[in-house]
Amino acid sequence: MTKDPSDQDVLDIDAPITIGGLHVDVLDGAFSWYIRSLDSAVSRDLDQRMAHLDVAKGKGKITALLLVDDYPGVRPSQIAEVLMRDRPATGRIIDALVKAGDVRRETDAEDQRAQALFITERGHAVAEEVRQIIRAQEEEFFDFIAPDDRREFMRMLKRAYLNMRKKRL
Repeated sequence: MTKDPSDQDVLDIDAPITIGGLHVDVLDGAFSWYIRSLDSAVSRDLDQRMAHLDVAKGKGKITALLLVDDYPGVRPSQIAEVLMRDRPATGRIIDALVKAGDVRRETDAEDQRAQALFITERGHAVAEEVRQIIRAQEEEFFDFIAPDDRREFMRMLKRAYLNMRKKRL
């Protein structure tokens, strides 16, 4: 009987991973499979932790909320750039935040054609709670990764993210 690889203290990186008696074929060596699997687990956990907040579920609302909180008057196009989403998709995210009462839109003082986004009092409170939840999740959800390994993993993730942005633009 094959053991679950998570039960092993030292993982043989070259050994195929078998889960529930199944080998995942070529995905075993695919960055994308691990990234999607981790994203699914992290997102599910974060959604449970934030179930009582209107920013739970879906991609981009948390980032957009935090950006508006940090940068009063930020433009939707700037948020779209950070999210790596097109303007219509970003517009739907912003619409949801406005509808929830977390963000308000104003006409940009310098360019009447552009929108400026501002956090509401309610939105600021939500952003503060989100920050606390994310910090707690980082500590609790990833507690199996040693601090030095976390720093190295974060360094690699940041490098991958920044290089993906370069490739995408």
